Parts: sequence; C-alpha cells; structure tokens
Amino acid sequence: MCGVAGLMRPGGGDDTALAGIASRMADALRHRGPDAGGVWTRATAGIGFGHRRLSILDLTEAGAQPMRSECGRLAITFNGEIYNHQQIRAELEAAGAAPNWRGHSDTETLLYAVRQWGVAAALRRFTGMFAFALWDEATRTLTLARDRFGEKPLFYGWCGRDLVFASELKALAAHPVWAPSLDRTALTAFMRYCYVPAPGTIWQGIHKLPPASLVTFPADASVGAMPEPVAYWSLREQVVAGQGARIDHETQAIDELQRLLSIAVKRQCLSDVPLGAFLSGGIDSSVVVALMQAQASQPVKTFTIGFSEGAFNEADDARKVAHHLGTAHTELTVDAKTARDVIPKLPGMYDEPFADSSQIPTHLVAALARQHVTVALSGDAGDELFGGYNRHVWGTQLNRRLSRLPAPLRRAFGTVLGAVSPEPVGTIARWIEPLLPQHLQVRRAGDQAAKLARIVNAPSLDDMYRLLCSIDNAPALTVVGGEEAPNWSMREMDALTTPLDPLDRMTLSDALSYLSDDILQKVDRAAMAVSLETRVPFLDRDVAEFAARVPPRMKVRDGRGKWLVRQVLYRHVPAALVDRPKTGFSIPLDDWLRGPLKAWAGDLLSPERLRRQGLFNPRRVELMLGEHLSGRHNHGYWLWNVLMAQAWHDQWCAG
Repeated sequence: MCGVAGLMRPGGGDDTALAGIASRMADALRHRGPDAGGVWTRATAGIGFGHRRLSILDLTEAGAQPMRSECGRLAITFNGEIYNHQQIRAELEAAGAAPNWRGHSDTETLLYAVRQWGVAAALRRFTGMFAFALWDEATRTLTLARDRFGEKPLFYGWCGRDLVFASELKALAAHPVWAPSLDRTALTAFMRYCYVPAPGTIWQGIHKLPPASLVTFPADASVGAMPEPVAYWSLREQVVAGQGARIDHETQAIDELQRLLSIAVKRQCLSDVPLGAFLSGGIDSSVVVALMQAQASQPVKTFTIGFSEGAFNEADDARKVAHHLGTAHTELTVDAKTARDVIPKLPGMYDEPFADSSQIPTHLVAALARQHVTVALSGDAGDELFGGYNRHVWGTQLNRRLSRLPAPLRRAFGTVLGAVSPEPVGTIARWIEPLLPQHLQVRRAGDQAAKLARIVNAPSLDDMYRLLCSIDNAPALTVVGGEEAPNWSMREMDALTTPLDPLDRMTLSDALSYLSDDILQKVDRAAMAVSLETRVPFLDRDVAEFAARVPPRMKVRDGRGKWLVRQVLYRHVPAALVDRPKTGFSIPLDDWLRGPLKAWAGDLLSPERLRRQGLFNPRRVELMLGEHLSGRHNHGYWLWNVLMAQAWHDQWCAG
C-alpha cells in the first residue's frame, strides 16, 4: 500500500519545478508510505510522478517507485496489490514477453503486462486492489486507473494549467495554485448519504475516478479537458449475466464459495511483512479468519476492540470465535474518552466531509493492529455481495405488505410510529427479546422503528430502498443553495435494461455506491492514517463474479441474510458462536451527543456559527438538535453529518 501523486503540464515544463511540485504532493501522503519516497519527471511531456512507499512485497530497491520499464517506454506510480501477479508473470514468460526481472514486485509485473497486452486488457487480467498513473512514451498519454470496486482511492482534476492526481485530496491541496470552490451539490449528496458519491468530491472540478475504470489524457490535452472514464469491467453486467446462469445445487454452491474464498484468502496472505486480520465475531470476518487459520502453519493474529456499552460491544463474541479457531487474539476495550479523542483527527483523515460514525472504531482497531502487523485482512463486502443488511432481509416482504395497505392507513401508521420516542420502544424490545428466536431479535429496536416510520409511505421498492439508505430525506432543505443530482451509481442503475429480482437490485445498488464510496474509503483512510494495509478477500474478482450467479434464495432465507456464507462458516465454527442479530460496527452516538459531546456539538451547531458559514439552514439544524437533546427522537446520525461537515469546513476552508 502506498500513496501516489503527480501532475501533467501540457506543453512541457521544467524538471526541477515538476519534481518540486510532485515531491510536495507526495510528502502530504507520508502516512500512506512512511518507508520511502521517490519522484520521476519527464520535462518534455510536463510529467511529474511522486510516490510514498509502504513496503509490502519486495522490500529491496528493486521494488522502489516511481518505476520505469527497462525499455524506457513506460513509467508508473502505483498504489495497491495485484494478488495474481505471479500467474501473470508466468503468462508473460510463456509468451516470451518477460524482461530480465529486477525483483519480485507486482509493480514490475504490471508494467510488462501493460507493455504486452495494453492497459485495458492488462486490467481485465488483474485480480487486486489498486490505483495508478501510467505514462506511455510511445503513445504520449497519461492513464489513470482504479480497481474493480474502488478499494484504492484516486482523485484528479485541473489545478491552474496542471492536471493533478493523488490518492487523497490533501495531496492536491499541496499544489502551489490550489484554490478550489466548494461544491454544494456534493454537500447535498453528502447530507443524504453521509459520504460524497463518485465521481463527485466536495470541490468543484475535482473528481473521483469511478471503480473499474480508466481515463486517458494525451500530452497535448487542452487545459480543463475532462475525458469520460472508460469501464474495463462492470458489476452491473456481471449481475445481469448471472440471471441466466444461476447456481441451483446448494451443496455445490457451498463447496464452490468455500473454494473460491480459500483461494482469495491464500492470494491475499502473500506478504513480505507481518500479516493478521480484523475479527468482530460476525459472519464475514469470522469466515475470513477461519479460512486463514485453516491454511496457516501457526496461529493467525487477530484484532478486535470493545466498548463498555453492551449494545455496541462485540468483543465477547470475537473472543469466543478466536478461542475456537485458535488464533493469537489481541483485544482492546476502549473507553469513551479514547474514542472521542479520535474526533479531532477525522477532518484531516478524510479530507472531505465523511460521516459514517464507525470511522472511529475502525481507526482504533487499525491502530491496534498496526502495533503488531503491517497488513490486515477484513470481512468487508460480504453484506453487499451476499445480502447481509436488514434492508435485504426484510425489504421485499415489508414493501409487499405495506403496499397492500390503503394510503391513508399507511400515513396514519407512519405518523404514530414517528411520534413515539425511541426509548420506550427499546425498553419493550429488551423485555420481549428473550422470548424470541435469535434471528427475530432486533438490536436498537427504537432506531429500527424510526426507520419504519420513514418508509411506510414509499410508493415503490426503489423509493423505500433510497429512504432506508438516506440519513437526510430532504437534503436540499438542509443545505443552503443545495440541489441533488444523479451520481455514477445512479447512472449505472438507470442503465439496467433487464429486470432484476428485488434483492439483486438492492445488493447491486449497495455495491456500486455504499460499498465503494463509504465502506472501502472509510477503511482505507482509517487504516492508512496509521500506515496499515487492509485487504478484502470477498472482493476477489472470482468471488464477486460467483456472487452474481447466486440466487436470492441462497442469500436470504428464513429471516436471515448471507445464508450461503453462513453455511461455509458453520463448517469451521459452531452456529451458536456466530448466530445473533445483525449489528453494525458503531458507537453510542445518540447518547454521546446528549452527554460528553453536547458542548462540542453545541458550539459547532450554534445558529450564529451556521449563519456565518452559510452551509446549512440554521432553523432546520436547531429543530433537529432540540428534538434530539430532549430525547423525543434520535437524530444522532443526521447531526453527525452536519458536525462532520462543520469540522471539515473549519480545517479546510478557514481563511
């Protein structure tokens, strides 16, 4: 894992000036690559590549970057890992296209794969996570590319007369003429989702490269020109194709998922530095660790954190799974002060407003792991690929049942639910929970009832899904001058011409945006802030393409999600250790905003401050804050959105 940054100045430039800018940009990413740094320039093309290295494979100088091909045609600054690069090396050697290898890094393999097959064809062969910039002297082009799901970030846009790119926005801000304007459409989208969806960023004219795509700029590009990115792979197309190639036999499906995940785990355990895994005790992280341990010659190092608040503490569950599997387990119980101390770091960690509050425990578990390892595998993406969220489990049935009710009755039902304070609902749920089977138990039932109140009037499944995924249902009323616009994932969904099963439609939509723009970016920034590389076996290309062929009945069954993943896990861990209500990796945000964070929040959300900054409607914020502090409603996530935007504004827009 590394940090990449650089620029292209059409018409050429001075080597010293280009190197100075590229170096300053790369130095802003030192946390991503503390082991080494490098710069490469091509004055006649105006190219300056910067790189910060976190050494994972080939720790010698043979793996240093930026890297050039021996023929001098290609140069690259690369972030990520290509897990199948050894197989690709073998292909190159069999084709007589291999050079005299200088080392055993995947970066070198990438260069010669591109020389042999071209960029797009090479990308289609790669299994991995990556973002890179590639200069081709023969075609005089700069190509930016990103992995299939967007595990690795890549931002780009024009800064004066320079086309700039980097792993994080802070590196672009190191350019000497950086002076962007805030994008209120992006801020409006942030208020709805708690993240800024691709291809937008919080800055006008600066883009995220969408997952599974590349964009190419000629050396003589017009200043300000922004070619449309080109997809080299499409999850949407995989899901559509999977409709006609369903897997029917359940035992064969279980066997195949175990085989593919085992291969993915083995690939991702390739490392020249210490490696471990996050373990929450849930389905996804447990199956990854189980398959790691099954292939390991010694106990796998696993890491988890816990909270004193019972509804948010998963440490006991993780400890039981670790004991059963025989891992070398490290656990840290975090008090409220330790968690709250992370908050001032968040605006600098994420560079643009980002408000998934699990960013706090994610950073803490990454920091814990970094004390022992340099690489950690995670269980992310199991929910999106195999139907693990509550909306996947209940969404279709709920929409079908609600649609049978007359509209006036639905409105009345929603009004009643919306008027009920969450605490009585939670108290009742805790009282009846022991009487229910585990798969019918609901953690934080008061919040779930509030969600139900929001969706009862939804006219369609798509509308209900959007409301379930929204933090703010009317963000254009919250953001001053705000308006909503379609994003990349919406366009991908609109491009569907084949009807999909409702579950397939929901999981595809989640994977296209929530997974790439929230989950993966949250983990990347939280881990790279402490120089930890994270890897996601569920996002192995073969696993993802297999998931597209799995029928809904093997994903959601009997009121439970991820049925197929569970069957694999039950071969390694007793069901009693992992079967429990779905819960997120979260913090007691609602209570903290009424208690220890009350003064901090009150300062950031004061009407005078809001009017001075001009981002949010002060009356709307005051209403939501008042209802939350009174306990009448839980608006913690909504308020966290505003707070993270305000804190970000203080750090990046002051002066």
